Amino acid sequence: MTRRQTLVLVPGLSCDRHVWQAQIAGLCDIAEISVGDTLKDDSIALMASRVLDTAPDRFAIAGFSMGGYVAMEIWRRAPERVTRLALVATNARADTGEQAALRRAAIATARARGFEHVLRGSLRQLVAPDCPEPLFEEVVQMALRVGFGTYMDQQAAIIDRADSLETLGTVTVPAMVMVGEADALTPPRLAEEMVQALPGSAYEIISDAGHMVPMEQPDAVNAAFRRWLEG
Repeated sequence: MTRRQTLVLVPGLSCDRHVWQAQIAGLCDIAEISVGDTLKDDSIALMASRVLDTAPDRFAIAGFSMGGYVAMEIWRRAPERVTRLALVATNARADTGEQAALRRAAIATARARGFEHVLRGSLRQLVAPDCPEPLFEEVVQMALRVGFGTYMDQQAAIIDRADSLETLGTVTVPAMVMVGEADALTPPRLAEEMVQALPGSAYEIISDAGHMVPMEQPDAVNAAFRRWLEG
């Protein structure tokens, strides 16, 4: 019997452990899973430090969206502790000035018009067009649970993050890049850029999924994770 992997999952912007719920349930036979805490800090560096402080000595790590930035920072800081790396619906580049301005504008709009109002408009762009309404509502309720204060801190962390594209060239462990085929926020072209930078990485494009791929297509995501963990 294959030894279970130790796996740390890192959530994205306005996400808690619920974003990984299907993976926690569906991979428990092959992985001992913990979820990194990204809800208390306003920088990617501090998030990475917090995850490292609570993680096992050696672990596989998978980061979703903002969690991918944390995972790449962890590789920079402690590559000797990382056994495998998965980057899900994320981007290796730092924000451009225009992207940072859009994030600040989103915060200002949420403050002026209400967080939930902005969420329901913006989060609709993060799922596939045919996303079932109950699933979309799960995404909204998760973001509301995380709250506006944490949303602001996380946006500040994302704006100030380091560019990690060159860092990917130093990765020496089994790596996987995953993206939803209909992801409008971090589209496949950005995933392909990461694959080109990551030596020997696996590339998984998930059909009928937008940005929230772990929740939108859990069976396909879990199958890809199994290939990555068992390969």
